[in-house]
Amino acid sequence: MNPNTPPSELREAIKALRPYFNQAAWFSLFSSLLILAPSGYMLEVYDRVVNSRNHLTLAMLTLLVLAAYALMEVLEWVRSGVLHEASLAFDRKMSGRVFTAIFEANLKRIPGGSAQPMNDFRVVRDFLGSPALLGLMEAPISLVCLVLIFMISPVLGWAAVVAAVLQTFVGWLNERSTQPPLLAANRSAIAAQQYADGTLRNAQVIESMGMLREIHRRWINKQREFLNLQADASDHGGFYQSISKFLQNVISSGLLGLGAWLLLRNQLNGGAGMMIVGSILGGRALAPLGQVVAQWQSVVNVRDAYSRLENLLASVPPREDGMPLPAPQGHLLVDNLVAGPPGSNIQILRGLNFALKPGEVLAVVGPSASGKTSLARLLVGLWPAAGGKVRLDGADIYTWNKTELGPYVGYLPQGVELFDGTVADNIARFGVVDQAKVEAAATAVGLHEFILALPKGYDSPVGREGAMLSGGQRQRVALARAIYGNPAFVVLDEPNSSLDEQGDAALAFAITQLKSRGTTFVIMTHRTSILGVTDKMLVMRDGVAQIFGPRDDVLKGMAEAHAKASQPTQQPRTTAPGAAAAATA
Repeated sequence: MNPNTPPSELREAIKALRPYFNQAAWFSLFSSLLILAPSGYMLEVYDRVVNSRNHLTLAMLTLLVLAAYALMEVLEWVRSGVLHEASLAFDRKMSGRVFTAIFEANLKRIPGGSAQPMNDFRVVRDFLGSPALLGLMEAPISLVCLVLIFMISPVLGWAAVVAAVLQTFVGWLNERSTQPPLLAANRSAIAAQQYADGTLRNAQVIESMGMLREIHRRWINKQREFLNLQADASDHGGFYQSISKFLQNVISSGLLGLGAWLLLRNQLNGGAGMMIVGSILGGRALAPLGQVVAQWQSVVNVRDAYSRLENLLASVPPREDGMPLPAPQGHLLVDNLVAGPPGSNIQILRGLNFALKPGEVLAVVGPSASGKTSLARLLVGLWPAAGGKVRLDGADIYTWNKTELGPYVGYLPQGVELFDGTVADNIARFGVVDQAKVEAAATAVGLHEFILALPKGYDSPVGREGAMLSGGQRQRVALARAIYGNPAFVVLDEPNSSLDEQGDAALAFAITQLKSRGTTFVIMTHRTSILGVTDKMLVMRDGVAQIFGPRDDVLKGMAEAHAKASQPTQQPRTTAPGAAAAATA
């Protein structure tokens, strides 16, 4: 890794959990040593109790082994608690960062702006207490067991080392054969899930036009691809897992037989009981490796999830806290603005220039695909500019901390989105509900009486994506949310597209009210009903400003241009030479 490259956020978060891992490792070591208690109990019973036929000795040995069992379970319980605390600490440190990165990736239209990184984060977090990690933590006990086996007999020790090497080789083969299909299966599963999510979002279109059969067929094909790849990986993993278990069983019996052979040759230290101890120690030495091989699929999954999370966090670095700025008054300056979708070289807006004073209302008109919605996104700082700036009170609105700026800005997107919660929650932007401000915003858009007629009034749930409300009602609630708290700057993208005549009047009234208080408005619209409350107009075509100026001047200029374009073209008369001569004569 380049020494000048800062360590990844995930790596630093995992490194911060080292105290938890150290504690869990010590508990694992002592717990693993206590697993040898049954072997010691067996040897002592055979050596002391059977020969002495002493009941008290049997009782005391039994109490000791029961105490060892109880202590082992307590250590396991404590170790699980420590690793659970580690996962909670990891969640506290990184969950907010991952959520914010997903949110910003979605805004910037870069990979990772979906729910998948949250699933990846859950996989990484849950791995902190998984059997695979516990197997890795118990690896030191394998070394202890090997040392004890060498003390019994070097021959038994080297046999155990050979078995451990074979077990490691099986793990390597398992990695080599299962990783490609597992990674492909994970990608196919993500694609199938995203396709299903898109299907649910467009359920009404699919149902109304009878598209369900073909959509279902395509989803089934994606799902089958995922299942086939997963089955392929499971077949390979199951094969190598069986080999691993076979080796683990063979080494126990093999060491027992080898110990007996060494005993017959008087080459076994400690007597006949050591051949049983050697067999048990050999099986215990291979247990952690076998556990890791058995859980290898989770290892591949977490490695893939970790890699995707690292890429996401690297592509969306955390925003630095800038210097706090004073509350904006509503002075808007668009200076030679050039922009397009994030991550694209396409330029939608080219060389836009205009300015607004506090309390002015600008109507932006133009045909479809003229760049009005793109301009709205740039005006509220959702998209970065490729050239030029959008400045609010002299500050670049894109780099302005949105948590700080948000209460002073209102935005109504073309596609209205409400969130699962109450009417009051949605209007108050899911902050602390100031009932007076909520009712003032609802009254301004003509929604107060309707809300009071709902079963729970302002506490009535709107349902998922506002499903409990009609299109016009959703748009009015979203409009009330945009003007909640009397913001200094409001951008409305097609605010009356779903409104009736009464809704249009309420919209005009709300704009007039806030305009009188100094709120600056920019309104993208196709409908002329809103022009009566505007001060200026901007006519756009193909991302370029055609006309900008006071409303009446722009309307007059548009009318003159239209009249001029509607006049028939006068074709000059062509006179034949002979006719001209006759006329002259």
